[in-house]
Amino acid sequence: MTDSDVSPGPQHLPSGIRQTVRPGCALLRLETTASREGVLDGAWWPRSHDIGAELPALLDALTEHLGPLSRVGLDATAWEGLPTRIVIDDRVVHVDSFPVGDDTVLITRGDRDHFSLLVIPPEATPEAAHAAMAQAVLAGNVSSAEQILIDTGGGQTASG
Repeated sequence: MTDSDVSPGPQHLPSGIRQTVRPGCALLRLETTASREGVLDGAWWPRSHDIGAELPALLDALTEHLGPLSRVGLDATAWEGLPTRIVIDDRVVHVDSFPVGDDTVLITRGDRDHFSLLVIPPEATPEAAHAAMAQAVLAGNVSSAEQILIDTGGGQTASG
């Protein structure tokens, strides 16, 4: 029996994973503690407001580390062409529209396991985006997504 044949137990957020950013992949950071004591579980920096182009890469990356996902909730006003479902690894992931604000996306694994990710605007400067991602994944972070974007300038664009 190989390691890949063993059924994994409850999966935690990945610890210390660093991968090279490839064109078209999701730029994502997750909290590296199993305790999940902070307000946010991670951060995502999409490349555009086209959810059809951005969401599959995010869900692929999360599924790789967390296992099958059942729902994603986000604010329809922040995205173009919001679908009601998407298929990832031959599984349907339902897409719900909530008035959560365009700075948060909610991910559900199973029935009760929820993850909240800061969404950094695509127009953010790389420096501000990386600072916001770093603050969002700090263990014990108590700042809201909106406050993190204010503190780091993550809501500002490269031109202003």
